[in-house]
Amino acid sequence: MTIGLSSRATLSARALCATGMLLLASPAAAVGASGADPGAQGRPKTAMPQPALLAREGTHVRLRAGAPETPDVSAMSWLVADAGTGEVLAARNAHVKLPPASTLKTLFALTVLPAFPGGVRHTVSHEELMGIGEGSSLVGVVEGNTYKVADLWRGVFLNSGNDAVHVLAALNGGWEHTARQMQARARAMGALDTQVVSPDGYDADGQVSSAYDLAVFGRAGLRNPDFARYCSTAAAAFPGTGGATYRIANTNRLLTGASGVKPYPGLIGIKNGYTSNAGNTLVAAAHRNGRTVLVTVMHPQQGGGLQVYEEARALLDWGFDASGHVDPVGSLDALRPVAHTAQAAPSAGAPRATASEPAAAWDWPTTGALAGGAGLAAGTLVVVLRRRGKPLTRG
Repeated sequence: MTIGLSSRATLSARALCATGMLLLASPAAAVGASGADPGAQGRPKTAMPQPALLAREGTHVRLRAGAPETPDVSAMSWLVADAGTGEVLAARNAHVKLPPASTLKTLFALTVLPAFPGGVRHTVSHEELMGIGEGSSLVGVVEGNTYKVADLWRGVFLNSGNDAVHVLAALNGGWEHTARQMQARARAMGALDTQVVSPDGYDADGQVSSAYDLAVFGRAGLRNPDFARYCSTAAAAFPGTGGATYRIANTNRLLTGASGVKPYPGLIGIKNGYTSNAGNTLVAAAHRNGRTVLVTVMHPQQGGGLQVYEEARALLDWGFDASGHVDPVGSLDALRPVAHTAQAAPSAGAPRATASEPAAAWDWPTTGALAGGAGLAAGTLVVVLRRRGKPLTRG
């Protein structure tokens, strides 16, 4: 079935957002109410999704006989996809534009990772640490210290360090140049909802993405062995001053099991985020029995800060259980321009980028094995800065 919303029903759905999915009496009632997907009944198992279906607000899913019902989650927007085929198995408000918080760092990594080998060493200047948003999450980059590029990427992926993002962006030609590159990269992948203003995901006027676009970025990232390795790392040592190091831990609780969140079996990782404006956001993927399921969860309307992980857990479970029992409602390849399906040649002197555009058939590479194990229970290092009289913002 497909659950769509008419223009009149849209207001009702938004009012019910805090209570979870909009429920209709039956598949026939859903079709009659919205006019969406009129051929749902009796559709052959090989039916292809309608390209424009996900552009409509509401929850969309095509259940076959015996398929599990989609879970009742409160997120304003969410999506479940098969990372191998790119098929979208179910989604709610997939193209609604919302602040992405630090999940936008997935696009930052896709854009900048290929430019510099991990072993390159760089001494941080004062100018490179200027302009970091107040209340940002930080990994602890210090002016005058020398870091490997790989250290900075671990700071980005594990601690969501906006200080590490600023240094890498400076190496890449500057903040505004990097934002323009990210924007172009998003368009080349068919991620048309994303507007990049602040490459670190910090709240900025006009900066938005969508559950669909973030899934596109997450899927592409898993094809890059460096991205896959960083996003699945549970804990690492980060350089301090005087040759010392300190431990940093991934803030993705589904990976580490921190804060009482049960680790998800087979979790690959990817990226979580939070800002005052965006709420909690998460892109997560897990591998099981030869399949990789990818989910995006944006701004849960119920529960506390850990609710995003439990809603992602429920959607991952459903994605695995629904395998072979649903028809796709969309594709993560659907909006990618044909002219950009081939990878561009790297610039002179730059290392050749690994394939980041998803192929039709995909499996989790052995190079992306979980560092430290998905079951590792690790306490997270949290840098909390609070604005005077203003809510916490991290990015």
